[in-house]
Amino acid sequence: MKLSKSKRNNIIFLAVIVLMLIPQTRKPIQVLLHKGLALFAPSIEHETNRKQITYQDWKLEDLEGNTINFTDLKGKVIFLNFWATWCPPCIAEMKSIDELFNEFKDDVAFVLVSSEKPKVVETFLTKKDYDLISYTPQSKYPVDFNVKSIPRTYVINKKGEIVVDKGGAANWNSESVRVLIKQLLSE
Repeated sequence: MKLSKSKRNNIIFLAVIVLMLIPQTRKPIQVLLHKGLALFAPSIEHETNRKQITYQDWKLEDLEGNTINFTDLKGKVIFLNFWATWCPPCIAEMKSIDELFNEFKDDVAFVLVSSEKPKVVETFLTKKDYDLISYTPQSKYPVDFNVKSIPRTYVINKKGEIVVDKGGAANWNSESVRVLIKQLLSE
């Protein structure tokens, strides 16, 4: 029995819906869908629309117990990402962030922030073989960052202006982002 194209498409659609209902297959499918959406680079704020941040006292602790204060990053190019290990769009963009980190880790302050338990984050990063450094907030978030959903990423120039404000997954290792980072470092 030969199925028409329309019937075949309906069967495939129903199979995907059923797989989305099964907890063990839902997350991998969501990550795959977000990876498709994250093929695009984030947009860059025009110079006249850039918001100036205030460097507030915001303490963060990395997985090894080292503490940094956000005020210490003043004058640096900052890549600030709010994420979680359970978040499909966060997982989808993490590989591109790791690749960008490996290229610019000596020149850019990469601040990945997760409110999860450090052991959960450490297990995730180790399992995925990422070199990233993640932080847990030790004090209240600065008002400059309007984080209502994750992932949320900000790229901040040396003058403290938000150059990129991106909610959702993106391709952070795109040519346009690498060119932007090089430009910001040369300013």
